[in-house]
Amino acid sequence: MNSMPRSNRDSAPVHDLVAPPGPPGAEALRRYLAERGYAPGTVSGYVASAAQFLHWTECSGLAEAQIDEAVVGRFLDQHLRRCDCGGVRQEVRASAAAALAHLLLVLRTLGVVPARVAVTTPVDEEIRRYGEYLEQVRGLAPKSRQMMTRIVREFLWERFHDRPVVISAITPEHLRRFFARLCDRYQAPASAGAVVSALRGYVRYRVALGDGVAGLVSVLSYPANWQHASLPKSLADEEIERLLTSLDWPAPSMRRSAAIVRCAVDLGLRSGEIAALSLDDIDWRAGTVRLRKTKGQREQLLPLPEATGRAIAAYLQHERLRSPHRTIFLRRAAPHDQLITAHLVRKTIRQAYQRAGLPYTRSHLLRHTIARRLLDGGSSLKEVADVLRHRSLNTTLIYAKLDGRNLGMVALPWPTALPPAPPPAPPEVAMPWPERLP
Repeated sequence: MNSMPRSNRDSAPVHDLVAPPGPPGAEALRRYLAERGYAPGTVSGYVASAAQFLHWTECSGLAEAQIDEAVVGRFLDQHLRRCDCGGVRQEVRASAAAALAHLLLVLRTLGVVPARVAVTTPVDEEIRRYGEYLEQVRGLAPKSRQMMTRIVREFLWERFHDRPVVISAITPEHLRRFFARLCDRYQAPASAGAVVSALRGYVRYRVALGDGVAGLVSVLSYPANWQHASLPKSLADEEIERLLTSLDWPAPSMRRSAAIVRCAVDLGLRSGEIAALSLDDIDWRAGTVRLRKTKGQREQLLPLPEATGRAIAAYLQHERLRSPHRTIFLRRAAPHDQLITAHLVRKTIRQAYQRAGLPYTRSHLLRHTIARRLLDGGSSLKEVADVLRHRSLNTTLIYAKLDGRNLGMVALPWPTALPPAPPPAPPEVAMPWPERLP
């Protein structure tokens, strides 16, 4: 298969580069970009931008050791706008900024430019400890940890800036004002609920450390959100057929797209799980695939359907680039030394929807679809929970509304005719009102 590593020279990391004679960085940058699969035109453009920047620093009397992000920003914002060779077009500035980011990395690796000094604040240290708690104690997935720490960081920075974090100085009014401000940004009830969850989670973390702030947990309430009022959306059988048929098309990356969509349709894998699949996770003889990086942080062994295995094998044999990485799905666009992310998996599925002419954008619909197909085939909710790898059966209960077979067994019969109305009561005879009392 095309998973054999490249030669030592081709796969040399950036720290093995040697500074060429003359102006440092120009040829080293060219080799660095070429090794990572950038197109020749992109390499030439980036090297030209780097040469222009190095010439400007020399004319400005700046020593090599003085080059940093501030100098790059001054070059982009001041010199490039007035320079005839650069112009003021936005795409020119964006290309130059990308080129100089690579140049700084190369120069620091070569020792020409000193390493960037990381300045941490008390808020940064607090967020680092809180992130470790979310990972090691609560076992949250990386995406959930990133969301929660981002919200808490913004709250703590708004309250303390670069001062020490004093949890006793946080009042209920601080939480309410911060939540009210973020509600203007996160207007959807589910998004506003995520803000409440993040702030409550941080307060509980400080309570676990022994701080007397338990009263802050009940300051914020979750907004009303009837997200399960409607049926879970899923693809119909004919739409699944259209989606799979659209993958049989001679186009770049089509085999990778087919394998990714098959992993979602046949196995119900999440986007992050597909991105993390490794060559070592598939046992071709036993016909199984092992999931190591799951949302629940637990390894799981799943059967590998034949159609899914054929799609993955076709991609590995005919389309996958040569790479030292063991992950199954690789980037086609540079840089090739970076692994794909869940974002690329979701983008691939969205593009598959568009090719099939389906009005969908969410990759998670394919997990809903496999749940609906299992229920239609007679599977129980427990079996659906096992396939989707839900840790709690309550998570699977949202699909109970799709189980028409069992719902039909418990539904009451609709009345065929209304019972006859009772006869009207006889009218009451009104007694005459006496003119005067005896």
